[in-house]
Amino acid sequence: MSGYLFEAPEIKSIPVRGEDKSYPVRRIFCVGRNYAAHAAEMGFEVDREAPFYFTKSATTLTHTGATIPYPPGTSNFHHEMELVLAIGAPAFRVSPDEAMSAIYGYCCGLDMTRRDLQQAERVKQRPWDLGKDVENAAVVGPITKAADFGAVARQRIHLDVNGETRQDATLEDLIWKVGEIVSHLSGFYHLAPGDLIMTGTPAGVGAVVAGDRITGGIEGLDPIELTIGDAE
Repeated sequence: MSGYLFEAPEIKSIPVRGEDKSYPVRRIFCVGRNYAAHAAEMGFEVDREAPFYFTKSATTLTHTGATIPYPPGTSNFHHEMELVLAIGAPAFRVSPDEAMSAIYGYCCGLDMTRRDLQQAERVKQRPWDLGKDVENAAVVGPITKAADFGAVARQRIHLDVNGETRQDATLEDLIWKVGEIVSHLSGFYHLAPGDLIMTGTPAGVGAVVAGDRITGGIEGLDPIELTIGDAE
């Protein structure tokens, strides 16, 4: 048997600084509550026993500079600025030190969230999919190779809406560091090239509306930009 009943889905990919080939995306993992101040603003204490995760479909990937429609089913659409890891080598049950060699590069990301739906499902102890796995809601900038970026340390991470700063922190504030995240997640999955990990957001998340322009950045990485369009 050969061929498909309908056109196969597009393989989403991300440009890489200094390369003429792009990085194809396989899966998107996301770390929850990885900055203490953000956990506090959401009404939670940080669970320091282990990181926890949710996922976004690779089809939600959107490039910086896009205009996306305000999504259906929500009246509280939030921005979350994040450091994104791009895996470049197989990693299964690796140590934190071994995990670092599996990181191909880093980029800026936005984990856009239907906050009202996330909170409603959380209260009922249900999955967050309607709040997090949202079309166009994994926004990324170009990847910078890990060797060019250097160590993840005190780089500033920030986000503005219409020129007003809302999020401003440093990567030093990450509770679970990048090697720890990859190591821990590799105990549950065979991580492989094409896997992205969004590492969590600092405090200052908030709602956006149609017409808003989001800009964000992480020191040493290409910045990110997103415009919120009208609802469909």
